[in-house]
Amino acid sequence: MLQLIRKDIILQKYTLLVMLPILLLYLTLNYSVVWIGIIFCIAIIMQSFSVDEKSTSHMLLNALPYTREEIVNSKYIGAGVFTFLILFIIFLGNLIINKEIIQWKQLFLIMSIVALFVSFAFPFSYLFKSQYLLFGGIALFVFYIVTVSKFIPDLNDRIRKVVGIVLSFEQSLVYVGGLVLVGLLYLFSWMISISIYKRKVF
Repeated sequence: MLQLIRKDIILQKYTLLVMLPILLLYLTLNYSVVWIGIIFCIAIIMQSFSVDEKSTSHMLLNALPYTREEIVNSKYIGAGVFTFLILFIIFLGNLIINKEIIQWKQLFLIMSIVALFVSFAFPFSYLFKSQYLLFGGIALFVFYIVTVSKFIPDLNDRIRKVVGIVLSFEQSLVYVGGLVLVGLLYLFSWMISISIYKRKVF
């Protein structure tokens, strides 16, 4: 299984190299670290997932000495590895460029939202195709633009306010509880994806 994770990292090394200067550019422009982290983590995770989505790739993977459970396990563990890599780059980049240390609360929020996304995206993608998520994302973006321009002009400010409230919590127990809930959902999603993939016919 470790070889499968290593394979995903090797296949994505050029994508990471291309994304690196873009990521650093966003940091110099003082964009929200949370927003940058979420977008880049999700982008690299779904790019890695889509590479193996072709039927020929699945046939090749299933011809290798790996069980279907191990194939799914590698994707979920790989998602965590890619998230860690992106956050590590953001941490170092922000420290060097902006001379600031990212708050652990911000890192927690990024990891939680990315884990929530993966928890829904992976089972959906195993059941259908990840390209439908792309179509849904485009539709959601159009809906967002229409909403901001026609109905709720201050939507961005409201979102920032909610994020600020979340990050203002002082009791670590709140974050521990959130981490447990997200972790349980992630494990539940993991089990569902294994069940779906075991039944899939290629």
